[in-house]
Amino acid sequence: MSGLLIVVVSGALLLGAYFLYGGWLCKVWGVDPNRATPAVELRDGVDYVPAPKSVLFGHQFASIAGAGPINGPIMAAMFGWGPVLAWILLGSIFFGAVQDFSSLYASVRSKGKGLGLIIEEYVGKTGKTLFLLFCWLFCILVVAAFADIVAGTFNGFNADGSFNDANGATATTSVLFIVSAVMFALFLYKKRSTGIINALVAIALLTACITLGIMMPMHIAKTPWLYIVFAYIFLAAVAPVWVLLQPRDYLNSYLLLFMIGAAAVGIVFTNPTVTLPPYLGFTVNGQSIFPILFVTVACGAVSGFHSLVSSGTTSKQLSNERDMRLIGFGSMLLEGFLAVIALVAVGALYNNGLPKGTPPIIFANGVSGFLAELGLPVEASRTLLTLAVSAFALTSLDSVARIGRLSFQELVRDTNGPNTGWRGLLSNTYVATLLTLILGYLLALGGYQNIWALFGSSNQLLGALALIAVCVFMKRTGRNCKMLIIPMIAMLAITLSALGLSVYNLVGKLNGAGEFLFLREGLQLIFAILLMGLAAVVSIQSFRVLGSASATSQKTAVA
Repeated sequence: MSGLLIVVVSGALLLGAYFLYGGWLCKVWGVDPNRATPAVELRDGVDYVPAPKSVLFGHQFASIAGAGPINGPIMAAMFGWGPVLAWILLGSIFFGAVQDFSSLYASVRSKGKGLGLIIEEYVGKTGKTLFLLFCWLFCILVVAAFADIVAGTFNGFNADGSFNDANGATATTSVLFIVSAVMFALFLYKKRSTGIINALVAIALLTACITLGIMMPMHIAKTPWLYIVFAYIFLAAVAPVWVLLQPRDYLNSYLLLFMIGAAAVGIVFTNPTVTLPPYLGFTVNGQSIFPILFVTVACGAVSGFHSLVSSGTTSKQLSNERDMRLIGFGSMLLEGFLAVIALVAVGALYNNGLPKGTPPIIFANGVSGFLAELGLPVEASRTLLTLAVSAFALTSLDSVARIGRLSFQELVRDTNGPNTGWRGLLSNTYVATLLTLILGYLLALGGYQNIWALFGSSNQLLGALALIAVCVFMKRTGRNCKMLIIPMIAMLAITLSALGLSVYNLVGKLNGAGEFLFLREGLQLIFAILLMGLAAVVSIQSFRVLGSASATSQKTAVA
């Protein structure tokens, strides 16, 4: 199969969806460029800060993408490229982009409230409490998984004790990114420069960071890096968004766009052959397409984490509603395009079996092979691509740590009474962040491989809950929510099945079918059961509200 044909057809479908389907959603929901946004009305200099369109797109894109659209398709390629490609295209257009856009829209039209507070308004306090508890537990899982990935990626030593310069270069570059982000923030908000100048400065800073990173690799072991990473994300979660979150994501968006551009150019000019068969069976390596495919390919199709970014941070920075389609809908479609490229990369390396190595390494090897045919050095392009992929796991941590803190604060605060005593203590920004990160650290000790299945299932279940919450908002405010119903029901069926399998496997280890450690399987089992229970109760309450709203609408229509 022609890799170029797959990319061109996919790109055309995604681009058409942006203008046609995205434009229709804007019209149906009444996006209004003249309406003041929460970032403007409630500006506080910490969480509510209007951001330029290019900066906010960079934040949204870098936060939701991470390494997910690369990891998922490469891991799911064991089923063949056909099912994976179909899910990427259908999922990103009709599931993911709609979820991201609707979550952003609902939050903006609710004065920047997160989905938990929206549920409180339209479903009730109990629904809000359970949803926020679900979000908080999910954020802890994300922190644990990505912190372990980042620390492992930064590990400057090989198994034999020798230096690992590639990891060291990644570590140095990422540290320099953080310093550069703060410098860029001061430049951006003091100089008030134009988009072109911002882009030139960003590219110059990125080039300097990557060059210095390759020249001066840092050789620090994984365990110290884990401490450093948690210290960093603590600061990132409490700092004003304009100081670190916005500029860092903006800088990283250029790195991600470079990665996509380089891969696309390599595919266009080399037209690689996808030797991966289109279909390898319903059950492969003991895992079936349903539900495994749909929770493995998450960020490239639909991801619940995106709804938290859209309603938790992006909605508080949107300066004009006209940018909502680009930021909420377009960023997801671009992520779907990256997932297609990742699929072509692994498909071209197939040789009577999938290539060995981690998904970022497989992606870097595949794309560097395309670029090598154009005369670019393999080692140089592979190093740059590995650096690009690795940088985004740390970017995701920036956002999810803040979202976890906000979710916990919303969980313990009483919106109708004074927040004193234990409520005042636990809702304190620093205390809420610390509690979130302590639990994340304990789970991280078990390694990301042991919690990835639970993370993927709960991530997609969060997507189902987000669609339910937005559907309730749309219904109760008299807006069209029909486009949300099929994705909502499908995601509930998929994710509850996947979580049920996770619980079954964990209970098997508990009964002596395998090694059982509390900090690994024990906490996971507790999290899995809690997440399923919370999701079930929130869903039932929300469906009751939807049913009563439908009945009211029918009576009104008859009258």
